[in-house]
Amino acid sequence: MMLPFDILEYHGRLEKTKKRMEEKGIEVLLITDPANMNYLSGYDAWSFYVHQMLVIIIDEAQPLWIGRFQDANGARKTTWIYDENVISYPDYYVHSDTYHPMDFIAEILNQIGQGNRAIGVEMDNYYFSAKAFEQLKRNMPNATFKNADLLVNGVRIIKSDQEIEYMKRAAQIAEHAMEKGIESIYAGAKESDVAATIYYHLVKGANGHGGDYPSIVPLLPSGENTCTPHLTWSERSFMTGESVIIELAGCYKRYHVPLARTVSLGTPTEEMTTLSPIVTEGIQEVLAAIKPGITCGDIEEVWRNSIKKYGMEKESRLGYSVGLGYPPDWGEHTASLRKGDQTVLEPNMTFHLIPGLWFDHYGIEISETFRVTDTGCERFTNYPQGLIVRDPSNLNPTDKIS
Repeated sequence: MMLPFDILEYHGRLEKTKKRMEEKGIEVLLITDPANMNYLSGYDAWSFYVHQMLVIIIDEAQPLWIGRFQDANGARKTTWIYDENVISYPDYYVHSDTYHPMDFIAEILNQIGQGNRAIGVEMDNYYFSAKAFEQLKRNMPNATFKNADLLVNGVRIIKSDQEIEYMKRAAQIAEHAMEKGIESIYAGAKESDVAATIYYHLVKGANGHGGDYPSIVPLLPSGENTCTPHLTWSERSFMTGESVIIELAGCYKRYHVPLARTVSLGTPTEEMTTLSPIVTEGIQEVLAAIKPGITCGDIEEVWRNSIKKYGMEKESRLGYSVGLGYPPDWGEHTASLRKGDQTVLEPNMTFHLIPGLWFDHYGIEISETFRVTDTGCERFTNYPQGLIVRDPSNLNPTDKIS
């Protein structure tokens, strides 16, 4: 087996999941989110482009993995479940207009006596389609279907010590990739070249630990495109006087630590010179306020009051819980740092704090990932905050932090 955690940790996760199932009246849980599949079983493969599932039966000790035949050995190699609980469907179910994997899965569930039980499905999930749900309902007419969206995600929000250690390694990778990415920015360099440098170091890793592919590609808007936070890269070349935003995440054992910084290529614009201290002041005030017992909404209020002093407001949320993830997102989809979120902070919750400000023609983004401690919070990375100023012409200039 290739398990990244002790098997007892998986057993503990499973028991917590079953407790939540019982609270919601769910007897059978069908898990299609690959992050949740990994969390409970260890399964780790790039097979989520076809239908696959982890089945948790409340009165059975072992989960079932059901997926494509050619991926079955991957389940046997990477999970702690028994080989006989790995069930595969033939390849003619893949991308067929005649057969659907949910027909096969429903048949298996009916055969093992689960066809008339309360079945939970992850309704709002990238990997569970409307057609998949319809096929299940059609083939399991005696079952009662319930929404189990975010059931496992809620278990994941508090990390174990081993998970925190993996995130610390991911943080080292993030810092290293950020440093190398910024070093590769100069007048005339292409965005695609910088993206390639970042990717190389994200995968190569740092301090003896190799990296995984992140759930989101490096985001790299530059110039006027910094007004838009989720652009990737193009073939355009950097120009003296413009800004570049880098948002990336180190990833280790599928655990992510995102990090964003803004770079000025040459003398910063007046807007950047004004924004940088406002953002960094807000970050420091937020980090100082974090402690167990306050809510996510309380954190957002600190930020909102900080930038309000300068006549500014932020429409989007301030951050979100983060950790284990697969494409297309490293967020956990549970707690958000925004007005009204009543999630109470507990030790070893982990968040990406992203107080970016975006306007019509420019923007700034400086982010931190932190964990809640017993008395406050701890940043995962120690990368300098503030606007990073680069010499526009030198291939290997000395960085300055302003």
